[in-house]
Amino acid sequence: MTSKAAVEEFLAEPALAVVGASRGGKKFGNSILRALRANGYRVVPVHPEAPEIDGLKCAPSLSSLPERVGGVVLAVQPAVTEWVVHEARDAGIRKIWMQQGAESPAAVRFCEENGISVVQKECILMFLREGPRFHRFHRFLRGLFGRLPR
Repeated sequence: MTSKAAVEEFLAEPALAVVGASRGGKKFGNSILRALRANGYRVVPVHPEAPEIDGLKCAPSLSSLPERVGGVVLAVQPAVTEWVVHEARDAGIRKIWMQQGAESPAAVRFCEENGISVVQKECILMFLREGPRFHRFHRFLRGLFGRLPR
């Protein structure tokens, strides 16, 4: 289960990487990328083939990031998540946000065994100060019913 402290510590990082944004701009990873930028984060999209996404230069891998990031948001299939968490560990990244649908028990277990803080089963857009209205409303409802991380 994700703790409130893990969410707050992740969101306190000024620089984040996003794995799962596409060149076409239509994936949920692109929405995350744009929302993080709108909230003042320095964001690096990670894509093995695209030179840039949404006007930002891409890193082909976590090991080739142009700057140190405090965490990685994953908006990919669980099988890809399982591979990326290994790369994050090797790159010294200790905070992972597995967007809903990206998590896998094996990836979560790997993170826990390797001292990597994991946020899972939560939508990052719900926790941003200036997130999309629908997501902020969803957070309000979850809070109303006591279903936010504690």
